[in-house]
Amino acid sequence: MCRLALKSAETPFSPYDVLMAMEAMQEGYDGSGLGLLLRGVEFEEFKLKPHHVVLSGIAHTEAAFHRLTDWMGGQGFQVKFAYEFDRRPELIEANDRYHYLVRVYRMPESWSSLTAEEVDNRLLQTRLAIRRDGEANGGDITVFSLYRDVVMIKEVGWPLEVGNALGLHDGRLKARVVMAQGRQNTNYGINLYACHPFFIQGIATMTNGENTAFVPIKEWLQGKYIPGYIGYHSDSETFTHILHYITKQLKLPLELYKHVITPLKTEELDAHPNGDFLKGLRTVCRRLIIDGPNAIIGTLPDETSLLVMDQKKMRPATVGGRPGSWAMASEMCGVDALVPDRDPALDFQPMREHTVIIPPERKELIVWSQFDQFTLPQAA
Repeated sequence: MCRLALKSAETPFSPYDVLMAMEAMQEGYDGSGLGLLLRGVEFEEFKLKPHHVVLSGIAHTEAAFHRLTDWMGGQGFQVKFAYEFDRRPELIEANDRYHYLVRVYRMPESWSSLTAEEVDNRLLQTRLAIRRDGEANGGDITVFSLYRDVVMIKEVGWPLEVGNALGLHDGRLKARVVMAQGRQNTNYGINLYACHPFFIQGIATMTNGENTAFVPIKEWLQGKYIPGYIGYHSDSETFTHILHYITKQLKLPLELYKHVITPLKTEELDAHPNGDFLKGLRTVCRRLIIDGPNAIIGTLPDETSLLVMDQKKMRPATVGGRPGSWAMASEMCGVDALVPDRDPALDFQPMREHTVIIPPERKELIVWSQFDQFTLPQAA
């Protein structure tokens, strides 16, 4: 099994804090890899502005690094800051890591009149172009994200060793939300694109478990021909794209994510106040029904965090915290490590019908049930 940990706090903190929580759960995973997503990023040496975006990835060769630099400049992106990890290469298994990319760019001037949605689409297209270029050149560039105040780090190896290798304990890089997953993909070949969390247009998820309905879900998503629904080196990447499809494409409320991936039974929907709508949604999205066992932790662009379980509930997950600081983890000891000064009696383990939400204001925990009534947004 994998192990997952997330911390969301109003005061930015070091990602190394989350790696220490991963270490507390070390008996639950094999230490073959680390994936980190940092949201609400703050650099010690540089202050982000609204017109900035951050590119995260790896240039595996010097030629790839210069080719990417030249291409981004040609697209109108201006480098404003380059974060340099305090590296200890001897702690990294792989030997083809010429440069870990965390670069802040000013968006092209020609984008200044675009809407936020249009900018998101341009950023996605830019990231996909970088990915295609890397793949066309023997995989010499791996790109994880290109987005506002988001940094992604993925590497093979034991999580704490990767953190030490990149100097993540030095406090120069902090964030308000950090997601960490503690195993490389082991169902297929080792590939950094297969490492959780997965990311598209500000939406990210990571999973403990598996999705045995992977192939039909993947084929359905690919059949929509939506940019970014590619890759699928891991069966769990479909969970990210389903969340994107529900919230970005269908523009439905977040609570309907759970209704799509694990719909209620017909007799339960017969008694539901939104039953007719949910039956129609289940029919239309029936190919997106997941099969587990799995637990899914996700985050949204506004720093909302969520946790859902599948019907089988055979993968652990718990959430706890206090106003201003909350944690989700595969084990209670992970929550203990992330928010020790909380009341553990208030920790919550979701059941099959729950969506657990940590809102951006972080004042309280919200638990939605699939049996609750909801309000659909009004059509424009």
